[in-house]
Amino acid sequence: MTTVRIENDNLLKLPKEILGSLELRPGAELSVELDESGRIILSPIKVLPINSQAPLQSSIKEKNLSTGIQFIKGVGPKIAEAFERLGVKTVEDALFLLPNRYEDRRQLREIGSLRPGHTEVFEAVVISATVSSTRGGRKQYEVVAGDATGTVSFKWFNFNAVWMKKVWQPGKRGIFIGEVSQYGFHREIHHPEVEWITAGDDISTVMAKDPATYGRIVPVYPLTEGLHQKSVRHIMKQVVDTFAADVETYIAAEILARHHMLPLADSVREAHFPSMDSDFQKVNNGATPAHHTLVFDEFFYLELGLALKRRGFTMEEGIAFEVNHKYTRPLLKLLPFTLTHAQRRVLSEIKEDMMAPFPMHRLVQGDVGSGKTMVALLAALVAVENGYQVAFMAPTEILAEQHYLGIHTLCDSLGVKSVLLTSSHKGKEREGLLGQVAAGEAQIVIGTHAVIQEKVEFLRLGLGIIDEQHRFGVLQRGILKKKGENPDILVMTATPIPRTLAMTVFGDLSLSVIDELPPGRTPVVTKVFAESRRKQVYGMIRDEVEKGRQAYLIYPLVEESEKSDLKAAAQMAEELQTSAFPDLKVGLLHGRLKPEEKEAVMASFKANEIQILVATTVIEVGIDVPNATVMVIEHAERFGLSQLHQLRGRVGRGAHQSHCILIASDKLSEDGVKRLRVMEATTDGFKIAEADLEIRGPGDFLGTRQAGLPEFRVASILKDGRILEEARREAFTLVERDPELKLPEHKRMKDELVKRWGGRLELAGVA
Repeated sequence: MTTVRIENDNLLKLPKEILGSLELRPGAELSVELDESGRIILSPIKVLPINSQAPLQSSIKEKNLSTGIQFIKGVGPKIAEAFERLGVKTVEDALFLLPNRYEDRRQLREIGSLRPGHTEVFEAVVISATVSSTRGGRKQYEVVAGDATGTVSFKWFNFNAVWMKKVWQPGKRGIFIGEVSQYGFHREIHHPEVEWITAGDDISTVMAKDPATYGRIVPVYPLTEGLHQKSVRHIMKQVVDTFAADVETYIAAEILARHHMLPLADSVREAHFPSMDSDFQKVNNGATPAHHTLVFDEFFYLELGLALKRRGFTMEEGIAFEVNHKYTRPLLKLLPFTLTHAQRRVLSEIKEDMMAPFPMHRLVQGDVGSGKTMVALLAALVAVENGYQVAFMAPTEILAEQHYLGIHTLCDSLGVKSVLLTSSHKGKEREGLLGQVAAGEAQIVIGTHAVIQEKVEFLRLGLGIIDEQHRFGVLQRGILKKKGENPDILVMTATPIPRTLAMTVFGDLSLSVIDELPPGRTPVVTKVFAESRRKQVYGMIRDEVEKGRQAYLIYPLVEESEKSDLKAAAQMAEELQTSAFPDLKVGLLHGRLKPEEKEAVMASFKANEIQILVATTVIEVGIDVPNATVMVIEHAERFGLSQLHQLRGRVGRGAHQSHCILIASDKLSEDGVKRLRVMEATTDGFKIAEADLEIRGPGDFLGTRQAGLPEFRVASILKDGRILEEARREAFTLVERDPELKLPEHKRMKDELVKRWGGRLELAGVA
């Protein structure tokens, strides 16, 4: 018999089994009658078709998924706080916090068959427990346990002897878990997990009591302070069992079928708690259909957003520029060199985009010294020829100044007005600059993010150029775009970006590659030297200077503090001038110098009045002195590979053999050694970028964590490149067929896209 209770608000709530027996769904209408004995008779008079339930059911599921993690049994305020440090605030966040790895605990092993290097589960009896000392005199607590096939030692190095003696008593039987190490013929485990078996208990009963820990492939989750593996596993088991069914798949059925994908809910369950018959190696390598499905799903929505974004650009009305050569031809005549074939090809691609009636969104990628800035200046002059202004944005004041120093002399010769605008400009000087920009007098405005601040008003912005785009997020690109009426956007980077990274960060841009260096370049010979060989390095510098050449000595930013950076470089310049090279002229270049002071130092270096230039990373981009043939980088281990490659690109610009010397600490980390070996082995920017990405990971590779890099819950652009390409192909094909996702079968997919990526990709217009 089923009991029905009348609630305080006088509502009669029917249990699920009654609704099910009447084949009712929420929204159905009932007739209510009393029979002769006074019993209630319910009969449906309006049953809703199943598809009308979709929005309601989905709303319920969404509500369930947004449940705060603190409402899960066993999660108090402290554990909730710890989970939040892992990015887990809701049940949905928890479902997508996948295990780092897995342990195969499907069967108990005998001690005789324990495998070194594996985490094993076995039953044993404690034989002895004592405090002993290592050869170095360090105290350790050692327990010997055994079964009929052999013995194993357990060791602890930080312990409370009284408590250990109380817990680890000879004769106690337990199930033990730990990673096995082999020393000679002896096996040992440090700090094992244990589940004690009380007298009379059957081992299978003990294991059955804790199905999250025994008798299965067990997940091992990422932890933070305040979380323990066993309790996290139990919490996750509860979350998966209760809420995994609420995760829905919205990707079109034919795409799912084509890629042999599972329903998302099943994939979540399998990824957390794999089936008994799963292939353990595949599970541990993330190579199961469940993992594939979750990764594809995540990549697909990002690429769908990027496809719509690119499609949106081509649908918008832009500026159809004309190429009339008013300034571009005279500029080419001013240059002491001719453009390379690659520069001409990329310039043609840019001009074609600029002449089209919709906005250009193009990424120009080129190795150090390939001549991107000249291509960008020629594109800027096309806009100026048409009566439009250009905003040229660099990530740092130093880089902005570098561009300004290189561009304004050429612009002055052509009668084109260029200005520098950074946050250093204050008061009346700033007001004057803003006035020139607003009046349209400043035709090319070069600066940092100051260029996109609210108070900067352009009269007629036609082109935005962003240098080193990876330091800017997608949103900043959008703000620059709003400074005009759909201006063209040209993005440049000297960091060769591996294909998978380009597809996630710049997937909405068309790509041009300047894959040729100007003629006369000689490959740079790179060598790593320990600090103890500094005298030898100074000897090499002197040899080159005696041949009439010049040298750079670079100091890194230390702890991102310009003060310590400046001090180190200034001290070094002084020491070199007084001690090592008293007969030569040593110059100093750093970020604190005023633009005119920097210009004066560089002019002296170019004229060979300064033979050795001590600098901070100011010179990373934009300085061109063909006579400089030695680049010495101090504390080379503190730089990323891409930055070392950029710095090395400052030499090797003339016909003479150039050298890059990396002076590194004697105490190098494994990663440090790897990085510097790559620099010695190759000058190919793409190989260097791939190695850098592998060593440092995407966030650090791009220079900053914000960087516009998507945050993935499950996918890895390092491991899952093939799936990324599949997802991208499907997403772009779908958007070609349904450019605005208007078909009814794509509505839920569109809603999911806006929920996941709307804000990050500025997709508000899609909803």
